[in-house]
Amino acid sequence: MPFIDAKTTLKLSFEQKEELKSEFGKLITTLNKPESYLMVGIEDGCDLWFGGKKLEKGAYIAVSLLGNAPSDLYNRMTGAICAMLLEKYGIPGDSVYITYHPVSDWGWNGSNF
Repeated sequence: MPFIDAKTTLKLSFEQKEELKSEFGKLITTLNKPESYLMVGIEDGCDLWFGGKKLEKGAYIAVSLLGNAPSDLYNRMTGAICAMLLEKYGIPGDSVYITYHPVSDWGWNGSNF
């Protein structure tokens, strides 16, 4: 039951949002989670500041998942997300924050897992 919430300074077209959603679908397997249960939220055109300076290109990515993953998988996921954001959207890794939120209770379809 993963959820990836992405905020970016870039204004994205619908096609770019679809591409980003698909990229997250591929990357979530890094945490041993299937894309079939992945929900993605994308908020583009956000104002983000880092170190007191407004970012021209930046992103905040929050990854929530049922249960926990080992630290080495979180580290691999961070590297993969940063590489993808740089390659596809020109967002440098030093302008990206990624947080991980393991969740013990997750509701879906009228009940909890």
